[in-house]
Amino acid sequence: MAECTKKWEEIAREYRRYIRLEKNLSPNTVECYMRDLAEFAHFVLRMYDVPPQRVEPQMIERYMAWLYDQGRRRTSQARRLSGIKSFYNYLLLGDRIDTLPTEFVESPKFGRTLPDVLTVEEVDRIISVIDISTAKGIRDSAMLEVLYSCGLRVSELTSLRLGDLFFGEGYIRIVGKGDKERIVPVSSAARDKVQLYMERRKPRRDSEDTLFLNNRGQALTRIMVFTIIRKAALMAGIDKRISPHTFRHSYATHLLEGGASIRQVQELLGHENIMTTEIYTHVDRARLRETIEDKFDDLNLLALD
Repeated sequence: MAECTKKWEEIAREYRRYIRLEKNLSPNTVECYMRDLAEFAHFVLRMYDVPPQRVEPQMIERYMAWLYDQGRRRTSQARRLSGIKSFYNYLLLGDRIDTLPTEFVESPKFGRTLPDVLTVEEVDRIISVIDISTAKGIRDSAMLEVLYSCGLRVSELTSLRLGDLFFGEGYIRIVGKGDKERIVPVSSAARDKVQLYMERRKPRRDSEDTLFLNNRGQALTRIMVFTIIRKAALMAGIDKRISPHTFRHSYATHLLEGGASIRQVQELLGHENIMTTEIYTHVDRARLRETIEDKFDDLNLLALD
């Protein structure tokens, strides 16, 4: 088993370099791929004790069945299979294998669920409950205002730098997935709150260009942003599944409700494929249907009266 383990580790290191440098995936995506690969390798070694090149389709199918038995969600199962396929495509490109063991392994079927969306009033409530009498509160309020009003991913928020702020011109520069840059308008509310935060900001020498910092003067982590948002949502009495991405979903939906075209939303969100953006048209329709149904319920109640 030790020999096979060594082969998995060697090829995994090469694969990490490949997806980081040649595929130009973000650090977070690289770590996600590598965690999933490590789990798959552990399963294969424990059950079959073979190196990557000797993995067969039934081994992958057995792994997928194990994920199902573990109660993993279908989206999680599908993501892991996608990562395994990427790994074996890499081995095929490098002439390490002759055929793909993943070729006929089917991904679990699942319906696409619509993301939770906040109303404008709910976004305002979450931001307004933050205590801005403290330096931390001023930072959190500015951070959530930027997150929502610019439609950022959490990784884009935590990596924002002072050099990305162009408040005089009314926009900020975002470095998104694959190091692709985009320009996003910034609201006056977000600008004012960031400028107020800048008066209290105390960076360390190694993070002086990073915009949002923790109490030690270092860059905020994704987990810290999650925690801040969930605490604020709880204080605001919002009974929805809330994450930083909820603000991005809400931003896109509100843009469409305000008359923006799907192409404009795609550009502002930094989506490479417009199919990714189209989910927000479904969200918009779902909200419209709910509103119509509520109106009919109200009319029926009036008729009963």
